[in-house]
Amino acid sequence: MIIWQNSAIRPCPIHNIYNMVLNYIWIFFFLAAFAIACVRLLFMGDYDVFPAVINSTFESAKTAFEISLGLTGVLSLWMGIMKIGERGGVVNVLARVLGPVFAKLFPEIPRNHPVIGNIFMNLSANMLGLDNAATPLGLKAMEGLQELNAKKDTASNSMIMFLVLNTSGLTIIPVSIMVYRAQMGAAQPTDIFLPILLATFFSTLCGIVVTGLVQRINLLSPVLLLTLGGLSAGVGGLLWLFSKMDATAMNIAGTTSANVLLFFIIICFIVAGIRKKVNVYDAFIEGAKGGFETAVRIIPYLVAILVSIGVFRASGAMDWAIEGIAALVRSTGSDAEWVGALPTALMKPLSGSGARGMMVDAMQTCGADSFVGRLSCIFQGSTDTTFYILAVYFGSVGVSRTRHAVGCGLAADLAGMIAAVFIAYLFF
Repeated sequence: MIIWQNSAIRPCPIHNIYNMVLNYIWIFFFLAAFAIACVRLLFMGDYDVFPAVINSTFESAKTAFEISLGLTGVLSLWMGIMKIGERGGVVNVLARVLGPVFAKLFPEIPRNHPVIGNIFMNLSANMLGLDNAATPLGLKAMEGLQELNAKKDTASNSMIMFLVLNTSGLTIIPVSIMVYRAQMGAAQPTDIFLPILLATFFSTLCGIVVTGLVQRINLLSPVLLLTLGGLSAGVGGLLWLFSKMDATAMNIAGTTSANVLLFFIIICFIVAGIRKKVNVYDAFIEGAKGGFETAVRIIPYLVAILVSIGVFRASGAMDWAIEGIAALVRSTGSDAEWVGALPTALMKPLSGSGARGMMVDAMQTCGADSFVGRLSCIFQGSTDTTFYILAVYFGSVGVSRTRHAVGCGLAADLAGMIAAVFIAYLFF
């Protein structure tokens, strides 16, 4: 999720906790790196560890800038395509399609209330990867939900369901991840498209089910049963189909279908723009400008997190932590290759920029086309930044009592992580 500044956001305990946790994580990387480096120097006679740590700061800062610079072109391209879809009414079409389903998921909202439109627009924009549009729409939706909320300092059921749907990270087109893979030299940057789509589906499904059970929503209603059951059957069939293929056939089928689907979506967006009599070229240019601004905006965040990860890894602390967890996993008789991508999964609920840095570090260290590199990308795309979303959205309306929002959001995150591991082993 792209950080969006809004002066209307009021400080709240959740936002303060989020900033404090991220601050402590960043400090921990440096202090732990220093401590481990001292141990290696004093007790292991490793005279190269401190030069390696300092060199990593320069290399990581350089890498962060080069990645951000390289993102500019491709990100501008996709943001331009997304703007065409937005102007062409694709988001509105998705909102109408999802209407009957969300009426069941938000029973507290009066029929035809204006906030329903904002919820639809936010979720549809998220599904299309329109972060710049999704965040302000989400804040607008929270304002509308707060107007319906009887207890202003306590999250309502509708607020929690809305946030869980956001934190589960259902995204049809993971543009930024594919761009990062291309930047890091992946042979087929789109080969993680279907795995991410499947993993994020399980995350969203779990979030809906868990929240629905807590809120006593009738998940067996015909509309929800038909929609969720039909989607689950389709995903199950897709997984079964891929499980019957060998590695070569699966790679060809997955890559081909992903690229065909992506290009088909581009064509649909252009056709939608033509039908709405949109100046497609001007819409593309406007969106592309936003892509350039986004690429520039993330530079300080990427530098901060990559440098901290760089010193943590150069000191040997990252390897020690991963090897320790891997040894525990192997002691159970399980394969531990997935553990190398675990830092991305653990960071994702806390910080989008932090998880992005972990993903880039995994691809840089192990290779973009390695199992760890690909799994890190799937982890990155399977869920969203739970604590950040809760902090910003609840903070914008002054809600301090979150009730079951955190638990349901983390349950969706866990489901996405587990699904990501199994799907990565299936595909790669």
